[in-house]
Amino acid sequence: MEALLAIYQIIGLLTNVLVMLIIIQFVIGLLFAFNVVNPSNEFLTAFYNSINRLLDPVLRPIRNLLPSTGAIDFSPLVLIILLQIVMIVLGSVIRSV
Repeated sequence: MEALLAIYQIIGLLTNVLVMLIIIQFVIGLLFAFNVVNPSNEFLTAFYNSINRLLDPVLRPIRNLLPSTGAIDFSPLVLIILLQIVMIVLGSVIRSV
């Protein structure tokens, strides 16, 4: 039981890190879109591209399932909701064991 709880906590930590990366990607994308930060800023552009390379394999299947909405990408929001649902289900399963 305690091993399952430890695994659940590790999965929760990794989920929180993934959600933070999604939020950081969103914020940097907004800063670029509204010209708050110049896209020629090499550090921020490299950081943004690195996060995109990490998240793209996870977000691409969701983007393929969602209808095209133009400039607005809802796949990060869908991923965050799915991660929260998975954590709730895992927590329920572990508590019932």
